[in-house]
Amino acid sequence: MIGFVVAAENPTASARWFEEHFGFEVGIDIGWYVNTRHPDHPNVSLDFVQRDHHSWPLTTRGKQVVGSLMALLVEDVDAEHARLGRAGLEIVLPLVTEPWGQRRFQVVAPDGLLVEVLQAVAPDPAWLAANGLAGS
Repeated sequence: MIGFVVAAENPTASARWFEEHFGFEVGIDIGWYVNTRHPDHPNVSLDFVQRDHHSWPLTTRGKQVVGSLMALLVEDVDAEHARLGRAGLEIVLPLVTEPWGQRRFQVVAPDGLLVEVLQAVAPDPAWLAANGLAGS
């Protein structure tokens, strides 16, 4: 089991955002704590804890966590980009194809969490060679 926990201003609203836009399912919602899982990945949980709850570590309790990025690998990143754009999500990194073998974009989730949506693509052979990775 792998779990990722986000310090949330409103755990229920944050969980519902992932439910609406990425197909996660809410399992437990007790207000200050919400557990979600994705039906395609039952061994991974995405949980939300009220950021000022006494169970959250004191060093960051009550604070918005910044600098966190969660990546979601998809089969058709272009379709996801179009779908999430139509839904009005804030796209902070436009759709780009990276030479190391990713096609990706980023959106902002509740609580300042960045979500990178990406698809594996063939890397650029010239980039691989320039970085000593040719033949890898």
